[in-house]
Amino acid sequence: MHTRRTMLALGAASVASSCAAARGFGEGLQQDLGRGPRVRRRLAPVLAARERVIRVDVGLRPYRPSGFRVAREALGEKTIVHNYGHGGGGITLSWGTSKLALDQGFDPAQRDYAVIGCGAVGLATARLLQERGARVRIYAKAMPPDVTSNVAGAQWWPASVFEGAPSEAFREQFVEACRFANRRFQSLTGDEYGVGWETNYYISARPITTYPTSPTSPIRDLAFNQHDLEPGEHPFDAPYARRFDTMMIETPQYLRRMVEDVRIAGGEIVAREFQHVSELLALPERTIFNCSGLGAGALFGDSEIRPARGQLVILLPQAEVDYNVIADGGLYMFGRRDGIVLGGTFEQNQWDLSPTDAAIDRILSGHQRIFNAVARAR
Repeated sequence: MHTRRTMLALGAASVASSCAAARGFGEGLQQDLGRGPRVRRRLAPVLAARERVIRVDVGLRPYRPSGFRVAREALGEKTIVHNYGHGGGGITLSWGTSKLALDQGFDPAQRDYAVIGCGAVGLATARLLQERGARVRIYAKAMPPDVTSNVAGAQWWPASVFEGAPSEAFREQFVEACRFANRRFQSLTGDEYGVGWETNYYISARPITTYPTSPTSPIRDLAFNQHDLEPGEHPFDAPYARRFDTMMIETPQYLRRMVEDVRIAGGEIVAREFQHVSELLALPERTIFNCSGLGAGALFGDSEIRPARGQLVILLPQAEVDYNVIADGGLYMFGRRDGIVLGGTFEQNQWDLSPTDAAIDRILSGHQRIFNAVARAR
């Protein structure tokens, strides 16, 4: 089983303008440019104590082992354009796969479009349609904050998106989606959308060869400022460490602003759940973009899509924690300003949204070990 942080990019193991003052980004830049020796950065330890837990989030990722589905099909007189099944990369790839979907389903001679789903993928699809001059109506069972996207860890990285070696057609879609989404999120950095740069440290008991990408990956250039660290160059109790820079998305702020953007541009959001695909035939719009996530399984008969349950422990914010950590055993810490995100789990075919004490204990104890070492190094 692949964990939440397992990189699944193209046969290896599978992002981005800077804020006025990007958190954690640029520290050590002089050393990276070869202007002096690299020195150990002093990191503020995360206080991973149970009394600092403010909530436990559980979400169900819409996972397809073969990867996300972007495809066009006819349904009676309607055109359906599917855009779902992103696994752990929903927010990361949202703008990219939405662009792919529009390339298949947008007709400049047609004015009105429907979007099914109001998570990160549905909202990105709606905004791209509006930017092309379309009139958009979103139909959704749930809206932010009551969507899976709202409880995502939201590091920009295409993690846990597919298994094994993809087809050449999917490979091309994946790379194109990564690149478009990366550039789009670069344009959104700043407090307005809650998007900013942070430094990541991947620590391991084994040599690091394919994380975040393999040397031959076609998205290797999106692993910004990547280099391996010697033991004296980091504060972690691990023989191997690699750092790289990427973006974080604070999902509550991001989704609120995206909903506002859709409405300002004249979009309508309608609360509606579809029980059967035949109900789509009654919609007034001729072209429908299906961004229903897990709901696509029952609605469109996709037997491959399945839930991948993820549990996160959220701690009180620590302004001084401006970095991320990914470790062996599926552990990860994202230093977001709205709370310290500790993960995690990736449990396929699990529908239960109730938090489990065993997962909470494992996540907290694992991070306590990591950050006790960081505290000692100070």
